[in-house]
Amino acid sequence: MPAEWAPHRGTWLSWPHRESSWPGNFEKVPAVYGQMVREIALSEPVHINVADRAMEDLARAVLAQASATQGNIHFHHHPTNDAWCRDHGPIFVQRPGHELILDWGFNAWGGKYPPFDLDDVIPSRIGEEFGIDVEHPDMILEGGSIDVNGTGTLLTTEACLLNRNRNPSMSRADIEATLRRYLGVNHILWLGDGIVGDDTDGHIDDIARFTDERTIVTVVEDDPDDDNYELLQDNLNRLRMMTDQDGEPLRIVTLPMPRAVVWEDQRLPASYANFYIANDVVLVPGYDADRDLVAKRTLQELFPTRRVVVIDCTDLIWGLGAFHCLTQQWPSVHSAPAPPLLRSG
Repeated sequence: MPAEWAPHRGTWLSWPHRESSWPGNFEKVPAVYGQMVREIALSEPVHINVADRAMEDLARAVLAQASATQGNIHFHHHPTNDAWCRDHGPIFVQRPGHELILDWGFNAWGGKYPPFDLDDVIPSRIGEEFGIDVEHPDMILEGGSIDVNGTGTLLTTEACLLNRNRNPSMSRADIEATLRRYLGVNHILWLGDGIVGDDTDGHIDDIARFTDERTIVTVVEDDPDDDNYELLQDNLNRLRMMTDQDGEPLRIVTLPMPRAVVWEDQRLPASYANFYIANDVVLVPGYDADRDLVAKRTLQELFPTRRVVVIDCTDLIWGLGAFHCLTQQWPSVHSAPAPPLLRSG
């Protein structure tokens, strides 16, 4: 599986339409979504799943209002249950000379939000449309629960992948073996808990992300009285003891957490780690003007050749996700390296 910063053939999205995902606030979501699409389309082709022509027409109207580049945006009539394409979309991997889609099992984060039958088949539908071979690993996995450096190391959390609501018959060793087999990794790094308010049971893309082969950026909370403080300190301490697939120490860079974002007495999983890396831009969710600026400066240093753009996500996060949760990269096809030798994670 190529790293997210590797060249993209495009980005996959699913148009938001499930009002219950943003109860009482859905009408504000398409405008934020349109801003996201505009910035990505300046960088690479955007492919959007919609249910039918009526939804496509609605989406085109929203994108026109956002001044999105229509010529670089493509619609595909693949109906979905929800908009979180990171988790239900195709994971593209490279085999020598060709690409492959992995269609992992999807059960809406442990069966929390039925129905999910349409989301579960999106990778196979895309594979059929483009004539790309599809494999079906016998395991539940969401794209937001993993992050890779493209050279053999995968980062994830115990809270999510070991949760019994995903793969109750699989041991940690079974899960690691499946990740190695299908994603071409040989070194697996485990963090602990996810942030407060995260209904995914601890996706890694709200906590820590690779920004190059040996650098991980991770969020920290400075207030000892905040509920995220201890769990993020534990993850930070774990990261500082970890190495890459070659046994070399990792470079750990910290991002602040935004001040708590609360909606109707519910703590929302607002995090600057939920950024998305496109070919020419890094999209960062914004929540808090002062800390937004710190996050932008930090990520600009880590991605000096890309624009770093902050878009306010205080309305979007009411759906419990932001830019990384909505996107799935489509890597450019290239000759893949030989699979790495197996090594304990």
